[in-house]
Amino acid sequence: MRTARRLGVKTVAVFSEADREAMFVKMADEAYCIGPAPSSESYLRMDKIIQVAERTGAQAIHPGYGFLSENSAFAEQVSKANLVFIGPPAQAIVDMGSKSASKEIMTAAGVPCVPGYHGTNQDPSFLKSEANKMGYPVLIKAVKGGGGKGMRIVTREEDFLEMLESSKREATKSFGDDAVLVEKYIVRPRHVEVQIFADTHGNAVYLFERDCSVQRRHQKIIEEAPAPDLSPELRASLGAQAVAAAKAVNYVGAGTVEFIFDTDTSQFYFMEMNTRLQVEHPITEMITNTDLVEWQLIVASGNRVPKLQNELKIDGWAFEARIYAENPEKNFMPDTGPLPHLRFPATSSKVRVETGVQQGDAVSVHYDPMISKLVVKGRDRAEALRMMRNSLGEVEVVGVHTNVEFLKRLSAHPEFVSGNVETGFIQKFSTDLFPEKKATPSKAFVHGALALHLTALTPIIEGSADPWDIAAAPPYTAVSRGLAAFRLNSYNGATTTHEFLDGKADDKDVPRVAVQVTPTTTDGMFNVSVNSTSASTISFSATVRVSRSPQDPDLLVVDSPEEKSVSRVVISPDRRSAHIFLTGTGAAHVVSIVHPEDRFASASAHSTAATANSIKTPMPCKISSINITSGESVSVGQTLLVLEAMKMEHVVKCPRDGVVKKVHCTVGQIVPEGHVAITFEE
Repeated sequence: MRTARRLGVKTVAVFSEADREAMFVKMADEAYCIGPAPSSESYLRMDKIIQVAERTGAQAIHPGYGFLSENSAFAEQVSKANLVFIGPPAQAIVDMGSKSASKEIMTAAGVPCVPGYHGTNQDPSFLKSEANKMGYPVLIKAVKGGGGKGMRIVTREEDFLEMLESSKREATKSFGDDAVLVEKYIVRPRHVEVQIFADTHGNAVYLFERDCSVQRRHQKIIEEAPAPDLSPELRASLGAQAVAAAKAVNYVGAGTVEFIFDTDTSQFYFMEMNTRLQVEHPITEMITNTDLVEWQLIVASGNRVPKLQNELKIDGWAFEARIYAENPEKNFMPDTGPLPHLRFPATSSKVRVETGVQQGDAVSVHYDPMISKLVVKGRDRAEALRMMRNSLGEVEVVGVHTNVEFLKRLSAHPEFVSGNVETGFIQKFSTDLFPEKKATPSKAFVHGALALHLTALTPIIEGSADPWDIAAAPPYTAVSRGLAAFRLNSYNGATTTHEFLDGKADDKDVPRVAVQVTPTTTDGMFNVSVNSTSASTISFSATVRVSRSPQDPDLLVVDSPEEKSVSRVVISPDRRSAHIFLTGTGAAHVVSIVHPEDRFASASAHSTAATANSIKTPMPCKISSINITSGESVSVGQTLLVLEAMKMEHVVKCPRDGVVKKVHCTVGQIVPEGHVAITFEE
């Protein structure tokens, strides 16, 4: 939409009821609701989308990244309605959008493909027999799939049929087609893809390649362009093969030809072609100094591609990090909830932030949990990677779990820095990427306590003298609100103790930290001491000076005899946690606030026995299927539930042998994280 506005093109958005307040709806010149939250009743309704286009006098339809973007029937219907489909012709989508058909075309062209079954026989027994012939592990993939949806790795024959059923269900929900293919799974692959562009005048070019190897749940989380350690000859060969594939099907518009590189044999295999603009296209734009959405509009208008192959050069290096609402510590389970505080780095020609949300929005259970894409460019890989790490340190998200801290560790890992990437990178280096939680540094508690102290002395809630008045609390509490009103020489001499838990309140044996704050008679000076029940937290005692940063009044500056530290402190909406973003190190810390009424409660009094006989949902989700009934005997490893969150399925297995006492949910029910779904007999 930003590109369209720059080019003077008016935009019309369609949205579901769940997206009524979404940023893209507000950005559009016009917007129309086309149905309820389920995509099958809104974003997959071709008839409704075309009706809106006809009603508004639109001339073209841009299908975006997902849903109908690779649907040949939609492209055909758009053309029949005398509208321009901003994408390839319907037949090209059929030929190359189908993973099976595209492999046949590439095989005929002499391009190596991963061994597997790519035919039309979808009988489960037949597909299983094909998998048995290949030998495990194998990969089940939705023929119309993308974004890791409908994809399952099967390591044992006995799991094949269950994984196949799950893959087909997910494919139906995401693409309206449950057809799959089965391929031999390459154990140590790299994922390298080539961006191509073609027009109606016979021109086709490649805009070089991207490496998208680092993934979780078969979905990319960090990408770079160009790919590391490719020779100029190999780069040119891959580009030529990708262009040949596009020309073979009379392709028009933006597309991505994906290859798998077997790191054990150094062999490249064609994997698939995505007949749309990819989520990660900004890194290609960065290194080629182009706007690919502008290219789409130019080509869709009947013009030739803006640059021919000899005019395209690689300029620098770019990275993209996908910031998701998810919990990496829980196998990257997606999270949902409001975003009361959201802050990104300042943008420039070298730093881009692409997001569909803003502060005050919410991440819903219905769609993808991506919050934003952080894109940076440097003169070379080392500089771009430094910029990525620095920019990640400026991202602040409150309200949901995110993968930001994980991305910081990933981008700093020595093997990643060296460019030694593969799709199994996260699993291979899991010990480094998921270290044991370290104690929160004392200075973070000092900042948190001073923030609470300042906001308590001058309550930010007008008319309320009680800083713990949750009912009257604003959507979020940033310390700047207290600082803005607080007179630093408001001396009263009283010592206030602020208590925190270094973790979640319901964690077992979580350390308790007490911070005492006493104003002095000197303007802005406080005596502060930190003591903890854990030896890991270093005790601290000093007189500190507190002020606001002259560069950013939202920042809290604390001068101690040993160091000066700067932070932004955000208190959660329920005032039960403090988020301390230390600007110098880029570190973010979340600690639980102990309220006065909780002060004498034992931090370790929460027993895990209550959960030993129950199954709780690991994230906000919809109950997709229930495979057991009350009173049924179950065994360890048995499938109990299938959950759906952000269009992805999650299978819940039985943790032990036993008898189901009660099922506390129903199919189709949307439940929060921690909902007791099943209880067992004692």
